[in-house]
Amino acid sequence: MDLQDQLKHLFPEHQVEESSNDSNANNLWMQEDPIICKYEKRKGKPITILEGYTGAHEDFKLLAKEIKQKLSVGGSFKDDKIIIQGDYRDKIMKILKDKGFKVKRVGG
Repeated sequence: MDLQDQLKHLFPEHQVEESSNDSNANNLWMQEDPIICKYEKRKGKPITILEGYTGAHEDFKLLAKEIKQKLSVGGSFKDDKIIIQGDYRDKIMKILKDKGFKVKRVGG
């Protein structure tokens, strides 16, 4: 008997609400400090770096995945930083502001 069965036995009238993947993306930790959005060139190629997120590690990974999918670009998540290939500061800042984050542009 797993946990779900035990809970159904204890609370027979309770109805479980199914959540979609879209609602999971909106449950990210909102912070007071701004996320830093900066531009660099590595090996002559432009990249955009996002850092300064104080929430859960997994939430920041989900945010990185969502940004990469919306912009249709490559990137990675390393050392609590999101690295996006190309100079997409304006578009990334708009996406993050629409989600409710504070964003600070650094450099250039």
